[in-house]
Amino acid sequence: MPHRLALIACLGLSLAACSGVRVASCNQTLVQDVLFFGLSTPSGGQISAEQWQGFLRSEVTPRFPAGLSVVDAAGQWRGNDGGIVQENSKVLTLAHADDKPSEAAVQAIMDAYKQQFEQEAVMRLKQRACASF
Repeated sequence: MPHRLALIACLGLSLAACSGVRVASCNQTLVQDVLFFGLSTPSGGQISAEQWQGFLRSEVTPRFPAGLSVVDAAGQWRGNDGGIVQENSKVLTLAHADDKPSEAAVQAIMDAYKQQFEQEAVMRLKQRACASF
C-alpha cells in the first residue's frame, strides 16, 4: 500500500510539472489532414509505386503545391462486408488554410482516388494545428 501511495504522489507531481511547459510560438493556425489510401484493388491486385506516383503527380501536387508528406504504412480496417481487410497503404499529410478551396481540394483528391482505383473508402483525419516555421 505505501508503494501505491508513493507512485500516485510521483504521478501527481509529474503531471503538475507538465502544466508549466510552454509550446513553441504559433505563427499560424492551419488544418492538418491525414488521408489513408489503401493499395489493394478489388480484383486482388496492388496499386503499383508508379500508379501511386502518377496519382500524386496528377491529383495531389497540383492542389497542394506548397508541400505534403507521404509515409508507407501497413494497416487494417473493416470493409462494408464486415470482414477485416489488411493491406499496405499510403498515409498523406497535408497542412493548409481552413478555407473552402482547400476543403474542396481535399475532397477532390479523395474522390479521384476512390474512382481511379475502385476503392471503397479513403479515411480522413482532420484537425486544427498550430504551425511555426
